[in-house]
Amino acid sequence: MKQLWTFGIEQAKSCLFAVVIFSSLAITQFLDLPYRYDIILLICIVTQIIMLVTHLETWDELKVICVFHVIGLALEIYKVHMGSWSYPEEGVTKLFGVPLYSGFMYASVASYLCQAWRRLDIRLTRWPSTWAVAVLSMAIYLNFFTHHYIYDGRWVLKLATVLLFLPTVVYYRVNQKVYQMPLVLSFVLIGFFIWIAENIATFFGAWQYPGQSETWGLVHLGKISSWLLLVIVSFLIVAMLKHIKEKQKPAT
Repeated sequence: MKQLWTFGIEQAKSCLFAVVIFSSLAITQFLDLPYRYDIILLICIVTQIIMLVTHLETWDELKVICVFHVIGLALEIYKVHMGSWSYPEEGVTKLFGVPLYSGFMYASVASYLCQAWRRLDIRLTRWPSTWAVAVLSMAIYLNFFTHHYIYDGRWVLKLATVLLFLPTVVYYRVNQKVYQMPLVLSFVLIGFFIWIAENIATFFGAWQYPGQSETWGLVHLGKISSWLLLVIVSFLIVAMLKHIKEKQKPAT
């Protein structure tokens, strides 16, 4: 129980930025504030500054978050343009119909991965070659765009992920005791919990799917597969950056 408690605390700390975003969504909707998209953006920026100043976040982690903000915002702009979902409320800080705070929702996934990696002393064994990981990451990200026009290759990409990472094991440390888990299983678990978070986000009006325009309903279970792919590409990018940085360390 002590190990489980410590693990839960470290996970909660790693989710801090995501908790701030979801809390902001809930509070601003409850208070019925105008231009809530702009307020949420300001809260996200201030939170990042505080986390950096208080050393809850490192400069390297902030750089990763900024990269994911840009990647996520580009995807959001495209998906809104294609009618996959919408942001119906008013906002000054909206670009092509997408509020700028939306990029931080993707960045919150990267923030969790970076924080958990550091707090739990994550280590990976049997990591595939960097070029294979880079190609898979790019293919997954591009599929979010191309599936509107050509074959949706998400199941092919999932199969490729399983085959590529089946031997890979993730090790994490809790109170000096080391545990292990198949990396593929961790992808599934994180994707499932993000789907739960997505239901919370849509309930509080973070965005709106076409079927939720009149009344809110559970996000379709099929969305788990989309979030699973997002988790995979997010994890791969973070892992590649960590792997490259480890290689750049001088030998001792």
